[in-house]
Amino acid sequence: MNFTQGEIIYINKPYRMSSFGALAFVRTRISKKIGVRRVKIGHAGTLDPLATGVLVLCTGKKTKEIERLQYDTKEYTATLQLGATTPSYDMEHEVDQTYPTAHITEQLLRSVLADFVGEIQQVPPQYSAVKIGGKRAYELKRKGDEVALASKPVRIDEMELTAYDAATQQASIRVVCGKGTYIRSLARDIGEALGSGAYLTALCRTRVGDVRLADCVTIDDFSQWLDAQEIETS
Repeated sequence: MNFTQGEIIYINKPYRMSSFGALAFVRTRISKKIGVRRVKIGHAGTLDPLATGVLVLCTGKKTKEIERLQYDTKEYTATLQLGATTPSYDMEHEVDQTYPTAHITEQLLRSVLADFVGEIQQVPPQYSAVKIGGKRAYELKRKGDEVALASKPVRIDEMELTAYDAATQQASIRVVCGKGTYIRSLARDIGEALGSGAYLTALCRTRVGDVRLADCVTIDDFSQWLDAQEIETS
């Protein structure tokens, strides 16, 4: 492998590590391995700290391919808690409101999910990395500022209900979608459509393009994986 000329690395990002944290972890170890101060590296598509799964990293000249790679179709599995909302649409924040759920059935869930397949308009989460006047939306929210984000078109190719527990009001879904889709926003919108609210309790990106979790290196195994590579430095 030649990390200076450019390689694409697939990482299984762990829970509670930011995408930048995973990138920095990999960059530090590659830089030390090849004897440079700071190897050039970037990622193709951010994952929230509370999400896990496929994170695509590009080094060297392969960073030029990041924009193209961001357009690859992505697949996620997610668990939604129905009957409540949080400001961040996930477990980063405490529940701020609860709603009745007695009317929810598996049939209603399947019907609502089907309505989201296709081209839809979606408003990104206020706690997101979307930039407003050069500032990240989450930075503004954490300072107590009001954040107004415009809706944008996104594409949902597939969405299916994979499990539903009426006792706990938790629903698991699989989503195949295009670039720029926020699964947290999808959870919020599904909750609104159900009339019950919803937020994410688990999220995993299981595929980017043709790359699946089985093709990824974990953070814990990365150093061992790196030691096993044949590396060119010229």
